[in-house]
Amino acid sequence: KAVVSTQSTGVQEEQVEKAFNILTRDPAVKAIFVNIFGGIVDCKVIASGIISACQKTSLELPLVVRLKGSNMDAARDLLASSGLKIQAIDQLNDAAEAVVKCVM
Repeated sequence: KAVVSTQSTGVQEEQVEKAFNILTRDPAVKAIFVNIFGGIVDCKVIASGIISACQKTSLELPLVVRLKGSNMDAARDLLASSGLKIQAIDQLNDAAEAVVKCVM
């Protein structure tokens, strides 16, 4: 396993943390790719969950995030101002390429 992609349409902050805990326990996971796409998804909630999960798990894996949905600009700003090493990329192909580069 080199890349993990999660997609959902109704994710809450706690679910992001649970997913990160599962992923960081698996030594085969070399990077995390969060890909959220949907009109009803509040990307700011996802971004908050990602930041919290990174902090609580002391994430050291490369993390690439693509968020498309409501509040995606605010979410991108939140990720950028977090001080964490998170690659927030808008285009799916660019995000996929970035996560592959992380594990090569």
